[in-house]
Amino acid sequence: MKIAFHTLGCKVNSYETQAIKEQFAARGLDEVGFDEPADIYVVNTCSVTQIAARKSRQMLHRARKLSPNALIVATGCYAQEDANVLIKDRAVDMVVGNNEKSSVAELAINALENRETAADVILDDLTHCTDYESQSITGAGDHVRAYIKIQDGCNRFCSYCIIPYLRGRSRSRKSGDIINEVKNLSAAGYKEIILTGIDVSSFKAAEGGDLAELINACRAISGIERIRLSSLECSLITEEFMEKLSRASQLCPHFHLSLQSGSDSVLRRMNRKYTTAEYLEKVRIIRRFYPEAAITTDIIVGFPGETEEEFEETLAFTKEVGFAQAHVFKYSKRKGTKAATMPDQVKGDISTERSHRLMKLTGSLQHEYAGSFIGREAYVLFEEDAGDGCQVGFTPEYIKVAVKSEADLTNRLVPVRLEGFMDSPEGEIVYGRV
Repeated sequence: MKIAFHTLGCKVNSYETQAIKEQFAARGLDEVGFDEPADIYVVNTCSVTQIAARKSRQMLHRARKLSPNALIVATGCYAQEDANVLIKDRAVDMVVGNNEKSSVAELAINALENRETAADVILDDLTHCTDYESQSITGAGDHVRAYIKIQDGCNRFCSYCIIPYLRGRSRSRKSGDIINEVKNLSAAGYKEIILTGIDVSSFKAAEGGDLAELINACRAISGIERIRLSSLECSLITEEFMEKLSRASQLCPHFHLSLQSGSDSVLRRMNRKYTTAEYLEKVRIIRRFYPEAAITTDIIVGFPGETEEEFEETLAFTKEVGFAQAHVFKYSKRKGTKAATMPDQVKGDISTERSHRLMKLTGSLQHEYAGSFIGREAYVLFEEDAGDGCQVGFTPEYIKVAVKSEADLTNRLVPVRLEGFMDSPEGEIVYGRV
């Protein structure tokens, strides 16, 4: 039998898809591309924005069109949110919830063999879920960086976000399971790991220990040369926490510190429990330990009630922090959230214009930050051959670097002299010389 996968959304979804792939591989199924005929299609959906939900539906319909008799399985956040709607859709045969992903292969194969008795919807109400669903990966594949899921769920309930209702309450993975997975990935040749989750900052191991202690345990594993963190909340950043992190020489000086708005009044409406002054102090703490750290972030524009003055505050604050990179999102109205019922919803054309202005600023800041490393040497972990003898990788600060080399540099840490910027539609890429 053949199986195809498509993943939308966050790195947690990517990790979970890899774990699901390994379930099917262990049962002897052959993976094919999503645009090829298959017996089973698994779409790991996303619901963080309306666009993500729409794309999820489109991919499910594409699978049905490709193979009308295949078993189409929807899982992930959009499947969790709109299971009853999806199961009425002729494009979908089975909906598997967010806390049942460890059983996707078993459920799907049984359903394919017994379609007349197959259960259509397999999911629980995760509103108050406190159980962590155990999944793991062996690292099968050709990547050099491995995402490792250490946490699930969220307790923050930002007024714009539906995810706490679809993922449940914050819950953490056992640190022993994480360490064993890192050891296996190192043995498989991975040199960099990225610790990820829905709210990594809330990680508390069942056996005791916080995120800093987990990082210091990972750094002792032979073969792991880089440790990177996914998105963090600024409440996690303290002098004590950063002092613990600084003991891990393998930790990349790259901190994705979620902001969402540079206006205190907007932050209050978002139910983000910090001020811009507090956020800025957290940035200063990071830079006391890592003076050249890449501080990256997410920012939402067009949040309900956002005035031009409030948006200007975001522009000014973005410039003051000097982000190395920022992901800019237009506010997306999500049914079931507090923000969806707020007055003064910002018109789409205003949100679009503001996003363009902010992206122009963040693009210049990214160029300025990357440019500060030109003329210096940096260690680059190479990830892929981009063709024409050009190979691409990343510095510890996550600056993308390309070099020309006849030697295969994939999965090697190589000192590179950074010399300038390439013209690229993909954004900032620095070229260098080995």
